[in-house]
Amino acid sequence: MQSASEPATGFRPHRVVVLALDGLLPFELGIPHRIFGRPKDARGRHLYEVVTCSIRPPGSVETDADFAIDVRYGPEALATADTVVVPASYELGPVYEEGVLTPELAAALARIRPGTRLTAICTGGYVLAAAGHLDGRPAATHWADADRFQRLFPRIRVDPDVLFIDDGDVLTSAGVAAGIDLCLHMVRRDHGTAVANEVARRTVVPPHRDGGQAQYIHRPLPEPQLATTTTARAWALGRLHEPIQLRDMAEQEAMSVRTFTRRFREETGVSPGQWLTQQRVERARHLLESTDLSVDQIARDAGFGTAQSMRQHLQTALGVTPTAYRRTFRTGDSGPGVVGTPQRLGAARHG
Repeated sequence: MQSASEPATGFRPHRVVVLALDGLLPFELGIPHRIFGRPKDARGRHLYEVVTCSIRPPGSVETDADFAIDVRYGPEALATADTVVVPASYELGPVYEEGVLTPELAAALARIRPGTRLTAICTGGYVLAAAGHLDGRPAATHWADADRFQRLFPRIRVDPDVLFIDDGDVLTSAGVAAGIDLCLHMVRRDHGTAVANEVARRTVVPPHRDGGQAQYIHRPLPEPQLATTTTARAWALGRLHEPIQLRDMAEQEAMSVRTFTRRFREETGVSPGQWLTQQRVERARHLLESTDLSVDQIARDAGFGTAQSMRQHLQTALGVTPTAYRRTFRTGDSGPGVVGTPQRLGAARHG
């Protein structure tokens, strides 16, 4: 909330309210506090304010561990949120079994103001789905729960492969650690790559992960003597500004193109071509935010060749032109950035 010492600035941090339900996973509950609690503007002001609330008056909330947590806010906090985050819970009762809200939970969710950004981590998506917020939308959840989620909520377009899905004002993630990917993405969307990368460095996690959930689904282990595609990816990252052929990447691993393509998809969840485009989009984003290079030069440095090609790729991936992206996310001393154009993409698509 706005500090009494700064009434003239009009600055108010974006308020994130985390809904703690009985049976919650402590790890997932801590993700929003860790990720959103870090970003600051050029004046050292926190860009987000994070609070935790219950659907009941302040008090104890049970977890799936051998301890409970003391929650200081009741459901009225939901009415103050700019973003609501619903972590997973193992005690969702009729929400999980029948896809319907309990009266207590429905009353709490009814306090959320129209236009509030809604976010769910893992099976927290059941809560948003039961409330009707995911009808007709794409959504992600833990890969092991995807089939059940789809059967219970047939109006939702469940994608079992991605780490998260950003559908503008409603965002959902896969299981557990994918909540970190989602929250970092939201920081990146709100304030740009530089801010999100700094949070990632301090949290000692990658700013973004390649691929989606496909790489985590249980499959028979590959033969131990088979090489991975790590060397090829590192080789390509150092040459994004150059034309890179599939056969060149395969040669780095001494594989045939067919074998390399299969192994690459198994390890990253995407094809080599899709992965290269993702990395080039990310490179272009970084240069647009952090340099004064022309769009033509950035297109060459990122490996798109021409400004027109880069414009098409950014429009597809981000929904904005390079100029609009730079105008929105260029960092400066004026305080927090402007929330970017809503993006409809999962981690397997956003690079």
